[in-house]
Amino acid sequence: MKYFNENDFDEVNVFGKGMENTMFAQYFTGNSFLNPLVKPGEAPVFLANVTFEPGCRNNWHIHHAKSGGGQMLICTAGEGWYQEEGNPAISLSAGSFILIPPNVKHWHGAKADSWFSHIALECPGEECSNEWCEPVTNEQYGKLNK
Repeated sequence: MKYFNENDFDEVNVFGKGMENTMFAQYFTGNSFLNPLVKPGEAPVFLANVTFEPGCRNNWHIHHAKSGGGQMLICTAGEGWYQEEGNPAISLSAGSFILIPPNVKHWHGAKADSWFSHIALECPGEECSNEWCEPVTNEQYGKLNK
């Protein structure tokens, strides 16, 4: 379900918006928010609820790993997009699950007319790193909302 009104969205965003994601703002078009669900080092994996305002998306990026690795997204509220390089974008809504293999260039974010949240989980692996690439252009993004 789409939520353009922030107050309506906050009522259904069960894991909470958290704080403005200033640490990674340079890799996002628009404003995102981060609500860690576990403290780093307390659990075998780090989980965080990431919230995107309407139109917000992250840059293309790659989760590199020698073995294992990758990322999982569990969509919790609103509507968004996920796209792997060379493939059409996939529409996301609450309950959608995406398993992103390691070494695959991709991006994810909100639809232009809806707030969006997902839980992000970095999969454990050997020699894992994250490479931030170029932004998703307004032209690329605009084609998805027609």
